[in-house]
Amino acid sequence: MQLGFVSAILPDLSFKEVFNFAETEGFDCVEVMCWPKGKAERRYAGVTHIDVAGLTQDGAQDLKDAAEERHVGISGLGYYPNPLAPDLSEAAVYVDHLKQVIRAARLLDVNLVNTFIGRDWTKSVEDNWPRFRETWKDLIQYAEGEGVRIGIENCPMFFSNDEWPGGKNLAYCPDIWTRMFDEIQSPNFGLNFDPSHLIWLHIDYLQALREFSDRIFHTHAKDVRLDHHRLNQVGILGTPLQFHTPKLPGMGEVDWGKFFTVLGDTGYRGPVCV
Repeated sequence: MQLGFVSAILPDLSFKEVFNFAETEGFDCVEVMCWPKGKAERRYAGVTHIDVAGLTQDGAQDLKDAAEERHVGISGLGYYPNPLAPDLSEAAVYVDHLKQVIRAARLLDVNLVNTFIGRDWTKSVEDNWPRFRETWKDLIQYAEGEGVRIGIENCPMFFSNDEWPGGKNLAYCPDIWTRMFDEIQSPNFGLNFDPSHLIWLHIDYLQALREFSDRIFHTHAKDVRLDHHRLNQVGILGTPLQFHTPKLPGMGEVDWGKFFTVLGDTGYRGPVCV
């Protein structure tokens, strides 16, 4: 496996500076953020280390050369918007840019894009399904044409009041993953697996690793601490930040020894990005 990090944690550095840091600290790879240039809407969003709009083959080669000179790989390109946003014009902007990121992945020979399914957070899973089908069949078909795989991160995106009650990412649990992959049967459609999100949903992340081992394209190393005293006060219907806090690996409740044992047993040999 290759140890890396998500470039969003270094928003003020350039692409080359990020890779200089990665080389100096001994990382193997970096997941590179590719948001449209502009102001961040939330923490870790809006970070642009590759401007994919108008990226040329020559420009892509320059980036590849810079990474290779530092002996650090690009584990994938990252862009995490809400392609199923209730405002259709807003969602269309996200889908269009996601296609540009997919194209850039092909130019860079990275061939992996990590993202969210998205969700209209005011509606049920069932009521989101027609939009999922309409949007994602086209996106996966486009990715297949570019020879690019799509890794869906399993974060529910339910942290703040504007994400209540359903969260902004449909693909948060194994039951929904099964339905997604049955609906769109493509070898280019998989997961960017993050165990921390399953912890606070009270889902066995080791069972999920085993069950979806053939769909795990990329992994995130993030932890979470559950405050059981607060959970006893607010219950599972409390908003998540009332009883859980994202943490660096080793500072929460993920058993990383078991995680890597099972991940290795599944045959996974890809990136693990902090």
